[in-house]
Amino acid sequence: MIRHSERWLLLERFVISRASKSAADVIVVEISNGTATGRGECVPYARYGETLQSVCDSLAPFLRGGTVPNRQHLQDLLPAGAARNAVDCALWDFEAKCSQRSVASLAQLPPPRALTTAYTLSLASPDEMAAKAIAALQYPLLKLKLGAPEDASRMRAVRAARCDARLIVDANEAWQANQIETLFDVAAQSGIELIEQPLPADQDGALATCRHPVPICADESAHVSTDLAALRDRYDAVNIKLDKTGGLTEALAMTSKAASLGLKIMVGCMVSTSLAMAPAMLVAQKADWVDLDGPLLLAADRQPGLRYDGAIINPPPPELWG
Repeated sequence: MIRHSERWLLLERFVISRASKSAADVIVVEISNGTATGRGECVPYARYGETLQSVCDSLAPFLRGGTVPNRQHLQDLLPAGAARNAVDCALWDFEAKCSQRSVASLAQLPPPRALTTAYTLSLASPDEMAAKAIAALQYPLLKLKLGAPEDASRMRAVRAARCDARLIVDANEAWQANQIETLFDVAAQSGIELIEQPLPADQDGALATCRHPVPICADESAHVSTDLAALRDRYDAVNIKLDKTGGLTEALAMTSKAASLGLKIMVGCMVSTSLAMAPAMLVAQKADWVDLDGPLLLAADRQPGLRYDGAIINPPPPELWG
């Protein structure tokens, strides 16, 4: 197994409540037998205590000369997170390439179909976000990054600018318990259909007793399937990201668990290339909301990559993954 780091420049600075960046730093893992090669991509995320170095350190035991585990053993060797995601997805791809079968077939899933993705608007002033919404007319589903003063104005401004669009918002844990019901009301008035992680993960117990006319989705509060049962009293949906679950294997398990608990499903991503989106496309087949726009935020994507026709994501070519 080998791994390497890559930096992909963004079209424009990406801003959320807690941070901003102008490039996506990813780690790619490759597993090869000399004939077939499987690949996986991950994004270390500071919010979860991850760095490029920490992920590389986690992968060190599996590098050249080390033993490459099977997918089930991997779940015990590495915790959920970016490092396990890259290895897990590489193992799925490697098995598919060796067997000349698709990952969908290996996972006993139907072939993936094209899906509509949300398009993310970075946190900015209400007027700027409204202007960006107008510039994104080809995207029928917009995701608004919130989490700063004037969030009510941001929701109203984008709705006024795009009466036609479906809207979801992501506060990235930045709202306060004493303001959420007011913001929930504005969201309902603005036709918002989903609110992601309004409160910090360690304070989200307040959601169990507050009125919310718009469904609430867990993101930072939910990483793996065993997290879900305890969240049913405060969330209506869960955002499943492979960099949180530690790969496709756990993401598929988490999808089944969420459905069994009556939670709706969003499939999300970090800002990364088509190699990271491709395995998430399999999970997204059963999602109520798909947010796999990472490559659309890059100045350039890897080739071959996913084909986006506006908001429509087409299934990945096998040369990319799967």
